[in-house]
Amino acid sequence: MYFIDVQGTLIDDLRRQPVPGAVAFIDRLNRAKVPYLVVTNNTKHSSRAFLDHLRQIGFRIPDTHYLDALMMLEQKVARGNIAAYGSEIFLQQVARLGYTLDYHVPETVLVSVRADYASEDFAQMIGFLMRGARLVGMHDTTLYVKNAKRYPGAGAVIRLLSYAAGVPFSVVGKPSKAFYDEALRRLRLQSPDAMFSSVTMISDDYAGDLTGAGELGMKTVLVLSGKVRPDDALVQRLRSEESGVVVYNDVSEITSVKSMM
Repeated sequence: MYFIDVQGTLIDDLRRQPVPGAVAFIDRLNRAKVPYLVVTNNTKHSSRAFLDHLRQIGFRIPDTHYLDALMMLEQKVARGNIAAYGSEIFLQQVARLGYTLDYHVPETVLVSVRADYASEDFAQMIGFLMRGARLVGMHDTTLYVKNAKRYPGAGAVIRLLSYAAGVPFSVVGKPSKAFYDEALRRLRLQSPDAMFSSVTMISDDYAGDLTGAGELGMKTVLVLSGKVRPDDALVQRLRSEESGVVVYNDVSEITSVKSMM
């Protein structure tokens, strides 16, 4: 059974097109009726639009096999006044979900990824937090990749804010336990006996996805088709230590869909 990341795992970060072998991998899972769930921290597009895009580029993913961070947002953040930070398209998605964007007296500071965060953004967020707003990250990614450059992910930003303002934080998407619990609940609709120990999590984000999955007892696979690159020190360490993490260049190297079950 599998949980499968999207950005950097099934599609590349630059063109949003399939990674070599990714479409065939999903096809093999479908043919063999292997239980799986595509799990993504998508925040830039509506859940329907993003799943439709994946289908348009060749992935035959049923509705029942998909979960993203926007689908979890209402469980973590009640509709109300929030100060949301991220790309313009993310802010539009938040507004469409019925939240009121408030940059005066927000109840919550909601953080997603953006390549051009400035000191004034941080100063505004810290001010809200120190006046009582709570801090929520859309996800806990370590890195954000745009135009082949790596920027601090939402996880890095919320930790900066938490440390600066002296406040705790919570996370909507991966690798929060709430997200993985919902993913497991949905996986059990395919296989009622599914447990975290029977799931393999496949992702390009070691700290942002795989460490949390491993702590819940999942097996973990790191692919080098996204955030982490073959010459990064992390890869050399994982390959030289008994880390429990299997490293592949991309999902095409997972030659048997049942070999890790």
